[in-house]
Amino acid sequence: MNKVDEAKQILRDLGLPLAQQNEISAYTLLALCGIKPKDKWKDATAKSEKVSKGIMAFCKDVYKKEYAPNTRETFRRQVLHQFVQARIADYNPDNPLLPVNSPKAHYALTTEALQAIKIFGTKGWKEASVLFKSKFGELSKRYSSERELNLIPVTLSNGETIKLSSGKHNVVQAAIVHEFAARFANRSMVLYLGDTANKDLYVDKEVLLEIGIPITEHSKLPDVVLFDREKNWLYLIEAVTSHGPVSPKRVVELEELLKDCNAGKVYVTAFPDFSEFKKHSTNIAWDTEVWLVDFPEHMIHFNGDRFVGPR
Repeated sequence: MNKVDEAKQILRDLGLPLAQQNEISAYTLLALCGIKPKDKWKDATAKSEKVSKGIMAFCKDVYKKEYAPNTRETFRRQVLHQFVQARIADYNPDNPLLPVNSPKAHYALTTEALQAIKIFGTKGWKEASVLFKSKFGELSKRYSSERELNLIPVTLSNGETIKLSSGKHNVVQAAIVHEFAARFANRSMVLYLGDTANKDLYVDKEVLLEIGIPITEHSKLPDVVLFDREKNWLYLIEAVTSHGPVSPKRVVELEELLKDCNAGKVYVTAFPDFSEFKKHSTNIAWDTEVWLVDFPEHMIHFNGDRFVGPR
């Protein structure tokens, strides 16, 4: 392995999250260690380095890897903050009283990280990395636990419970299943539920295929799809927190996708509140429905000769 790959391996073995096992993180570690392409890891040092004039300059001068000046914040927020949390590095060890965002801000390897890194490539590395993690924990596991705590539980119509990743968009999706369906589609089953972190979180392929929806194209479906078998109504619901209401263009796209589905289509755009609704109101298709999480008992119908029903 070259030095960049070795640095990635060190970060992986010391329990850094996947997002900090990339190239920019590897170069940052090399800079903090002062390790050049032909150096041995036993020669690592812990000299304090600033971001631009230290770490980024090292990448350019030693490894011929040049980062744009505006990448400084990426180094700071996406690499060094995590290094400090994982106890790979210390923030301002030479002057802990420096104010936040001081131009003199600097980073250096912790004593424990330096001791472990110096052993990389030897028979003692596994023991050294395990000892480091036993003392400080693994940041990857800590992040995973925090994400688990922030997941949004959703109970489907079949009684199964799944968890959506945190975020405003998924809060709206959970409300669609728990609040909208209970009031306006209470005999329906969930056929599809996406997730901002996992596009196809829940897919009932069997029923989708049964009613004529191409299961190979479910990624083109809206955020939530409900099906009322008794009425033969298909609720196609977009959860909107920044973009993507059921616009005239979106209706045409979905009609083409669902051309072989004989269920009646009910198009719904779900918003968290009136403020978000107003941003998109001029782009919502006629003969569709609007539902607001803040006012779950009510619906807004965009024209047409019926309320809540197929076009």
